[in-house]
Amino acid sequence: MKPLCKRAVFYFCTMQKVLAFPLSALYLILFGLTLLLFHPIQWVCFNGFGYNAHRKSVALLNLCLLRCTHVLGTRYTFINPHNIPTDRPAIIVLNHQSMHDIPPIIWYMRKHHPKFVSKMELGKGIPSVSYNLRHGGSVLINRKDSRQSLTEIAKLGGYIEKYKRSAVIFPEGTRSKNGQPKKFHTTGLKVLLKKAPSALIIPISINNSWKMLKYGKFPYGIGNHLSFEVHKPLENKGDVEVLIEKIEKTITKAVITTT
Repeated sequence: MKPLCKRAVFYFCTMQKVLAFPLSALYLILFGLTLLLFHPIQWVCFNGFGYNAHRKSVALLNLCLLRCTHVLGTRYTFINPHNIPTDRPAIIVLNHQSMHDIPPIIWYMRKHHPKFVSKMELGKGIPSVSYNLRHGGSVLINRKDSRQSLTEIAKLGGYIEKYKRSAVIFPEGTRSKNGQPKKFHTTGLKVLLKKAPSALIIPISINNSWKMLKYGKFPYGIGNHLSFEVHKPLENKGDVEVLIEKIEKTITKAVITTT
């Protein structure tokens, strides 16, 4: 690259990061207000009108959280050409790049009633988020206690099997900070497959979500295009090791690892 081009790229990146500071501050204000607004809305829906009203309020919450990121210049593409039935349980398996993976899944897959395997720390102290995790059908796991974690995941598997809902799991365990897929930890996924034998498996590949946090926790990355690709659903049958290997290859093959 010629010196002039290098200077132009450096200037552009510098200005982009400078602009990210005020936009990120605005985003955090909108994000916080949205969580505060929907916390009492969830409470009223759940306690006054029951599960379906609460589920719809959570879907609307996550649509609003998506809209908040537009101030950062964030765009979304959700590709799902498949006619996935809603009258049977599902296990949604994804790679993990940031917390921004979650609102699009809740919104775009809302017909499948997605429930999450989440770390216990998120179950308290965060308006709206903690309430939904505690009351919406998700499970909270202690990463330091494998027995507790697997027990809770087994409960989730039984729950989706009984009520024909979906479990969302990120088998990588922790998010990828550069988009490069991590090796799947398969124990939790195996438990879900066992406890929900009629579940349809829905692999989804996520791209560019990690760029939202490319500078760290603050400021946020701006001008990013996040994409979600839903792959052909798989039946929960056959050799579980072969099945999980196929799921992992399907997801990671569609993940773009270049910056």
